[in-house]
Amino acid sequence: MEKPAIEGGKPVRETPIYYGHQYIDDADIQAVVDVMKSDYLTCGPKIGELENKLCTLTGAKYAVVCANGTAALHMAALAAGVKEGDEVITTPITFAASANCALYCGARPVFADIDPETYNIDPKKVEAAITPATKAVVAVDYTGQSAALDPLRDICKRHGLTLIEDGAHVIGTKYKGQPNGSLSDMTTFSFHPVKTVTGGEGGAVLTNDEALYNKLLLFRAHGITRDESLLEHEPDGPWYYEQIALGFNYRMTDMQAALIISQLDKLPMFGRRRKEIVKRYDEAFSKMPELFVQREIPESDTTRHLYILRLVPEKLTIDRKQFFAALAAENVCCNVHYIPTYYFPYYEKLGYKRGICPNAEKLYGEIISLPLYYAMSDEDVENVIEAVRKIADFYRV
Repeated sequence: MEKPAIEGGKPVRETPIYYGHQYIDDADIQAVVDVMKSDYLTCGPKIGELENKLCTLTGAKYAVVCANGTAALHMAALAAGVKEGDEVITTPITFAASANCALYCGARPVFADIDPETYNIDPKKVEAAITPATKAVVAVDYTGQSAALDPLRDICKRHGLTLIEDGAHVIGTKYKGQPNGSLSDMTTFSFHPVKTVTGGEGGAVLTNDEALYNKLLLFRAHGITRDESLLEHEPDGPWYYEQIALGFNYRMTDMQAALIISQLDKLPMFGRRRKEIVKRYDEAFSKMPELFVQREIPESDTTRHLYILRLVPEKLTIDRKQFFAALAAENVCCNVHYIPTYYFPYYEKLGYKRGICPNAEKLYGEIISLPLYYAMSDEDVENVIEAVRKIADFYRV
């Protein structure tokens, strides 16, 4: 399909603007350099320092940092006791790891549809999907907006389920005035470069439950422990340790931890700028009948990771793919978040069929992720708005 570039005139930008980009300053670089000059590159003091900082930030009692957000979800599922024969309910509008963590444990992901206005998992659909095999719910804070935690917690409590909050997008957000990270049985974070705060890679699991915390520690590091209260045999000496579970090498390096610690110092600054950009986008796009603006629940004070532009198909003469291409022709480089997980060939081969979550499928056909990151200038933001307006005006019905 040819790009439906608008003939005549120049694109709104001469150079590309990308949908996401990390912000690294001299303090971040120095933090990593200091670790590289130290005695510990991994398994050192920066790990505990970061975990303490995350607890202070969120109010959680315990934090376990790890290699990435996918590892965090796998660890959380294991700690929840997810096993072969179990079911885990999640949303299809997410990165594949939200469902894959169930598969890693031998369980079956069950997809519940989304709220068509907030795009987060619909608690009513979650409850309808519960069976005697259901073990846990993985609720994604899509785009950084908190999931509807009160009804989800109530559902999980009534049915004896573990609520795992996939908070890969949510750091900096508050639900009813409390930071996300301390509000579910477990909350996972991701520190990928397009996230609000980055370590290059990295993840974390936060919890208020000491028993879950101790399991997470084991699963992060091969199932190996030196904790004398957990040892099954008499120690041979001060070097002694035991493997008491089958864990993984999901450790984070001290270099990553140092970078994340430094980045967290800038979280208020990052959050303010992201909110400014979202506000400007909302003001502009809410005036265009060709577009929907995502609705936020009043309980969520959101630090947005993604800005979703949703098209109104009946008001445009082009489809999402063509609109996406037209934005690229204007040097506004976007993305789509996400392809419904059960669309993937791997899931098709497991027996999943299209049509099970109609709200999610309709959303997927109409959305584009616009540029959103701290370092965007006001000019960048206006260029994005100008490009969207230019295309919407040109292809209006």
